[in-house]
Amino acid sequence: MSSDKLPGYSPSFKKPSEILRLSRRRSRSEAGVRTGLFSPGDVTKRVPGVRPFSPGPQRSGSGPGKRRNPFASLENTVAAKKRAESVAECCPQESWALPAAKEQENLQHHSVDDVIWEESLHSDPAATTKPQTPEKPIPTPEPCNASVTYPADWSLKTRLLFTSSQPFTWTDHLKAQEEAQGLILHCRASPVSLPHSIAEPKSSTDLRCAFQQALVYWLHPTFPWLQLFPRIGADRKMTGKNSPWTQDEALQQVLMSEWALSFTSLYNMLKAKLCPYFYVCTYQFTVLFRAAGIAGSDVITAVMSPTTRGIREAMKNEGIDFSLPLVTNEPNNKKTKASESTCESDDKTQEAEHEGEEAEVDSDEDESFSWLEEMGVEDKIKKPDAISIKLRKEKNEVKLDHRPESVVLVKGANTFTLLNFLINCKSVVAAAGPQAGLPPTLLSPVAFRGATMHTMKARTVNVKTRVSSGYKDQFSLEITGPVMPHTVHSLTLLLKAAQKGSFSASLYTHEPTTVFNTAIHPQNCKETDGAELAHCGLHPLTLEQFTQLSTLGKFSLRHLELNDYKYTWKC
Repeated sequence: MSSDKLPGYSPSFKKPSEILRLSRRRSRSEAGVRTGLFSPGDVTKRVPGVRPFSPGPQRSGSGPGKRRNPFASLENTVAAKKRAESVAECCPQESWALPAAKEQENLQHHSVDDVIWEESLHSDPAATTKPQTPEKPIPTPEPCNASVTYPADWSLKTRLLFTSSQPFTWTDHLKAQEEAQGLILHCRASPVSLPHSIAEPKSSTDLRCAFQQALVYWLHPTFPWLQLFPRIGADRKMTGKNSPWTQDEALQQVLMSEWALSFTSLYNMLKAKLCPYFYVCTYQFTVLFRAAGIAGSDVITAVMSPTTRGIREAMKNEGIDFSLPLVTNEPNNKKTKASESTCESDDKTQEAEHEGEEAEVDSDEDESFSWLEEMGVEDKIKKPDAISIKLRKEKNEVKLDHRPESVVLVKGANTFTLLNFLINCKSVVAAAGPQAGLPPTLLSPVAFRGATMHTMKARTVNVKTRVSSGYKDQFSLEITGPVMPHTVHSLTLLLKAAQKGSFSASLYTHEPTTVFNTAIHPQNCKETDGAELAHCGLHPLTLEQFTQLSTLGKFSLRHLELNDYKYTWKC
């Protein structure tokens, strides 16, 4: 019987050894066919304008030719060629554009699997053909020059983080006597004189007492279970807290009457130059009151931010003259004394230009309906009423609401009118929400009627940081709480002596108070002496810094560094 008639016989069956032999023969034949398929002549014939494909150098030893790079497709090559031609057409006058023949010659020298060639295939040909010419550097702000002092920052801080290569052990575990002496030094406003450098800070009693003295601040009202700073955006932190005055109107009246007495006491101390400055923090804006002689002003000043059009209109109705220092084109500058609102030399020109623009807009509105009269249809067209025109003109004022440009400056006797306005204004107290019925927070560097003494929290951390040679010790000191401007300066004086003239500080600003650094004086104003403020409770060096003119503008200090007893800072 023949094999093809046997049951289960398959003519296409092959032994495993025969399958392997056929596979090896097929791989050799396909290698020859692949070389013929991608020959330079055929590719040039099929795709005109494409460079010939070169498989690159052969590997050492016997074996088939080098396999083609699967990621180098002909489509990418054509796209790269077209992009190069389009760049050459757009910029024919550029001397750096290489001819197509030169570019083709350069590309032929690269192998198929060369990494550099592979990157150039997917990049912009204009970038590869352009020679390396020095580009113009991007302008960066010039760093401030090192100085023995730094400008005063009138913004409130929520946190300070000092770092140094020297330990902060002198701030830990104050003795009971040192803590008590520090509090007495603060109450008596007795400055502590420290040497230029302290060899053993931990054993220096004066240094540790001065540190306790610098952490003290005065607050009203006081509720230990509530965080009364910051007040703007604090609803989430106060949610769920016990507020017995929310539904009790009689209790609310008692709280507000006590708050009015404390507020008036602070203002009287400010007027007598026994208090340098204080803050009024409400749930929607903050007010900074400064005594005469502070920040280059010879009269009492008050800065409020942010404000709304409603509050500004209410202040005008109460007869309070104010200015908007950051708005040079305010239409109502004549009523609000625009000459005090800015110290720029070109303000008059900008104001004149703005008045001209307003006059032009008004004339355009009058002439916009003249063509209707010529056509005789003016009666059929409904003209905008007076209210609509008024709202359109007040659009710019409304845009200022809750923005830094809405900062308001009040000077002189108008600050007393502002005091009465804030006491009687219902907008200073929230009508609903977690802060409903809660009086604004009063912050002061000195004691006043109804105030409670508080101290900021200090915490030290020691970590290991990695450097090129291994690890080194990095020490940090964190201060949290309502950090007022005098606290920042007092702490830097202490650290300057204790840390051997080298430390860095990160300052975390309460953003709504950043604009308090806005200049409130004319540019040609002279700095005040500050001799009349000798009993205001500040260190003499701190008072000297606060009498200088405001220079930070709309910015605040974010980073402060001391190297070799000289300061550099960033805003």
